[in-house]
Amino acid sequence: MSNPESMLSTDTLSPAVSAGNWSSDLSAQLYGINAWGAGYYSVSEQGEVQVTVDFDGQPVTVSIMDIVQGMHDRGLHMPAVLRIRNLLDHRIKALNESFATAIADGGYRNCYRGVFPIKVNQQCHVVEEIADYGRHYNHGFEAGSKAELIIAMAQLQHSEGLIICNGYKDAEFIDLGLYARQMGISCFFVVETLSEIPIIIERSRALNVEPLIGVRIKTTVAVDGYWSQDSGDRSIFGLSTASLMQLVDRLREAGLLHCLRLLHCHLGSQIPNIRNVRSGVLEACRFYSGLVQEGAPMGYLDLGGGLAVDYEGARTNSTHSMNYGLGEYCANIVESIRETLDPLDIEHPVIVTESGRATVAYSSMLLFNILSVSNSVPDKNPGALPEECHDTLKNLHALPGIVTTKNFQECYNDAIFYRDEVRELFHHGQASLRERALAENSFLEVLHRINAILPSVQRVPPELQNLPELLSDIYYGNFSLFQSLPDIWAIDQLFPIMPIHRLTEKPGRAAILADLTCDCDGKIDRFSTPEGERNTLDLHSLVAGEDYYLGVFLVGAYQETLGDLHNLFGDTNVVNVAVQSDGSFEFAREFHGDSIADVLSYVEYDPKQLQEKFRLVAEKAVRDGKISVAERRQILQAFKDSLQGYTYFEHH
Repeated sequence: MSNPESMLSTDTLSPAVSAGNWSSDLSAQLYGINAWGAGYYSVSEQGEVQVTVDFDGQPVTVSIMDIVQGMHDRGLHMPAVLRIRNLLDHRIKALNESFATAIADGGYRNCYRGVFPIKVNQQCHVVEEIADYGRHYNHGFEAGSKAELIIAMAQLQHSEGLIICNGYKDAEFIDLGLYARQMGISCFFVVETLSEIPIIIERSRALNVEPLIGVRIKTTVAVDGYWSQDSGDRSIFGLSTASLMQLVDRLREAGLLHCLRLLHCHLGSQIPNIRNVRSGVLEACRFYSGLVQEGAPMGYLDLGGGLAVDYEGARTNSTHSMNYGLGEYCANIVESIRETLDPLDIEHPVIVTESGRATVAYSSMLLFNILSVSNSVPDKNPGALPEECHDTLKNLHALPGIVTTKNFQECYNDAIFYRDEVRELFHHGQASLRERALAENSFLEVLHRINAILPSVQRVPPELQNLPELLSDIYYGNFSLFQSLPDIWAIDQLFPIMPIHRLTEKPGRAAILADLTCDCDGKIDRFSTPEGERNTLDLHSLVAGEDYYLGVFLVGAYQETLGDLHNLFGDTNVVNVAVQSDGSFEFAREFHGDSIADVLSYVEYDPKQLQEKFRLVAEKAVRDGKISVAERRQILQAFKDSLQGYTYFEHH
């Protein structure tokens, strides 16, 4: 792992760092990639983002731009989700081996069994890879629905892995789990409500299969971070202590108390503070020991999810970061369980965690190209104004030339006054449209002059603090925020975003990002840094005739599952790449994104029926003399071809 480096703005770098002596190292520092990249992502000397995978201690590095070229050669255009299969494997390996090390070092007398929550990423090739590579560690699955249970039962090809069934369960759900149990799979029903108990009892007797039962309890420990309101006493998960006792009594009455083998405690999601983890484990151990004293055999302690991802690379307890590493996380859990249970002479349970985000986040990135840029750069000053123009316009026109560090506040106030005066004159017909345009341009020039000197000002007035954001460029990206990055819109999630090439060049533009959707929420104007959030991202000017590519990293968790069809933009192209030990890479799998016909069918349109309806429209246009028969043929073919086309912007 690389040591965290500060992410900073180009404004904070030494003035001696000009465009001519910029370097890839400075870009790495600017975008903080060596911190949030966790040793997986870095910047090459050639100025390209690269991914590093491990082969038995030997690092192998591949340029993302080389993969992009391979995608283009195969007809897979932007936007696209790129998955590095090796990183998914490494995360499973790291999680299991870190627990193994903590167990060995801590004198713990049992083992670890990880499960992957399918809800975090339900894509077939992701789940298949976890099942395939995870068999080396008996890694299992968590299922929160019948559909997810069916996936888990089909994919889990080894009997040592666990299936943890959470969520509300009907009779069909219970039957499926009992059949899995009958086939030798350790499939646990985690009781979420007391209403599930009669169903479990009735179906287990009907099928003559003893169930493996777990129970989720509501802990009182409140965690830091975005999901803090759902932790503690207000958690939506788990039984109260009183309900837990009712569960024990009902199972005892039914002669099934010996089937109660697992305690489940959901500590939280994206837990940034290790103290919350330790406190939650200690409380869970008290419930576990209490159930043992009630006569339940137990044997498994499921601590749920919560292992965080450091999206900022800051190594702090902020919402989008974490103040601990994987080794510390594992050691704290092992130590807390052992120190709590040893004085009570209770055998150490199998440790189970449901780490989803930390397993899949690093393996995926969203890649897209920039289509165009809208900027607030003023037009070239026209020089002398027409003699007949209003004095107010003349005063405003003169302001840009007199802005200094001493009078910038006064100039700002005057500029607003004169601009508003010209607007009033225009509203009353006393100023022409061209005069208003000149006024707006002069005003913009004043703002740019002020913005240029703000970094050298000791104290920036509150009304000018958001000036850099107001003057920032808008870079229009070939993607849908709602389809590919829904957490940015829904929960203000921050992901690392940066160019994947041209990183030997100094980025000279401050920008926000806008997507292809016709929605004011379809923009990204908050960017993560180890030093906090910024409202703009440093980007390069576009070069005519050349594509400019950005990457959004650490997006493997939830984003594909939660995406919607805003403006009927469908799933993007997906590429699953496996890096080889010799530095080459293989396109292990590739999936073409949704066509327009696909997304129309999702919202209950019949593409063939649409074609027929449009044919009638075209035929009427022929009868009315608006188009010829030959033009009709051409238009209908274009309509048909478009139905099979990509929903995103395509270069032709």
